[in-house]
Amino acid sequence: MHRRQRPAPPDAALDAIRAAVGAKGVINREDAAPFLSEWRGRWPGEAALIVCPASTQEVAAVVKICAAHDVAITPQGGNTGLVGGQIPFGDEILLSLKRMRGIRDIEPLNNTMTVDAGLTLAEAQGAAQEAGRLFPLSIGSEGSCQIGGVISTNAGGVNVLRYGNTRELVLGLEAVLPSGDIWNGLKRLRKDNTGYDIKQLLIGGEGTLGIVTAAVLKLFPLPQEKVTVCAGVSSAADAVALLSHAQGATGGAATSFELMARICLDLALKHIAGTRDPLSKPHPFYVLMEFSSGRKSGLRPAVEDMLAGALEAGMIADAVIAESEAQTQGLWRIRHSISEAINGEGLGARHDVSVATSDIPVFLEKAGAAVARIAPGARVVAFGHIGDGNVHYDVVGPEGADPHHLDDKRAAIETAVYDVIGAFDGSISAEHGVGRHRRDSLAKRKSAVELEMMRAIKSALDPKGLMNPGKML
Repeated sequence: MHRRQRPAPPDAALDAIRAAVGAKGVINREDAAPFLSEWRGRWPGEAALIVCPASTQEVAAVVKICAAHDVAITPQGGNTGLVGGQIPFGDEILLSLKRMRGIRDIEPLNNTMTVDAGLTLAEAQGAAQEAGRLFPLSIGSEGSCQIGGVISTNAGGVNVLRYGNTRELVLGLEAVLPSGDIWNGLKRLRKDNTGYDIKQLLIGGEGTLGIVTAAVLKLFPLPQEKVTVCAGVSSAADAVALLSHAQGATGGAATSFELMARICLDLALKHIAGTRDPLSKPHPFYVLMEFSSGRKSGLRPAVEDMLAGALEAGMIADAVIAESEAQTQGLWRIRHSISEAINGEGLGARHDVSVATSDIPVFLEKAGAAVARIAPGARVVAFGHIGDGNVHYDVVGPEGADPHHLDDKRAAIETAVYDVIGAFDGSISAEHGVGRHRRDSLAKRKSAVELEMMRAIKSALDPKGLMNPGKML
């Protein structure tokens, strides 16, 4: 389902939309740039009008006007997406949720929090902490990304191993449907077996089925003790073995388990100020582990025993335990800065893929061989959340090469990597979504039956194709 070309929105529709959101809800042309470009600079956008409604009712009013005049809408959260799903083509209304940042309710006894979609993830985390609870979703862009955006893309992040994706952290939703009707599904229930789970269509739907305006989020008790470890390992196979060992030896206390090839550290040290090499000698791979417990003591000895066992078994070559919050933040700074550091080496070819955790070592081997055949000398920057099988598999040019060195090989590299993923029955998008970037690849790799099911859902809920056209399908 490629994007249908539409005429420019009529002036009557634009005037009605401006009236619906008021002067404060309209973004002037001179202020539009931050809404129309994403941070990698790959998809410049254009919009007929940019609006920022202040309430669900204003969102509904805008959508009703657009439905009446056959005007398309691109919903946008914090504009931190990596696949172009939040960037308009030109004839759409860009609808930003940035003004909808309220916290409607926090219930510590029910471990829930109801928030507006424009609240940033960091603000949601902070509000939960003030209430003595944890909202565990954590990603590198948490200071800018918004709750509606992470829901629409089913964001993952570093704590999926313990708490699950966004999909597992949402109990209820409120959304404006393509008709302009408001669906109030803000239930705080953990059990509701009364038919189709409508919210799951919107979670990960990338705004193609409706606009999420509020959500009931699942909270957890605050950890009382955390231990952060960086270990050097000889191979990805050792890292996978270490994950199983760490989970068993600590009684399931592992919250995060991140794999980084040595080149990740090299690029972070080169491009990111304030980063430091965590170990005295370089190693082929590094694992950043975090453990947490609801008790105030006892976790560190268990982690130390785990590390001693791993060292004796040859799973790790060296390790360091963070002794302060500053050291902890320093270790995480390396991990969260990798994507930014890669930008310093050129656009390259970037992949967000997943396989079964046990398949990661062989996947890396086979994908590396495929890349080498297409682009000899290219460097593979592999890192990710191997506790859930998610590998960010990025390819950049040789050391010192022109930033556009791989431009003419990018498509071939992506195809080759996706072919390897297919052989493992993996996914070409683990957590970043489909957007513009992977739309055509998805169409080639999903079964005809599955694509038809997706199109049937889209047609049922959005028969005019007005919601985020040209994305996903």
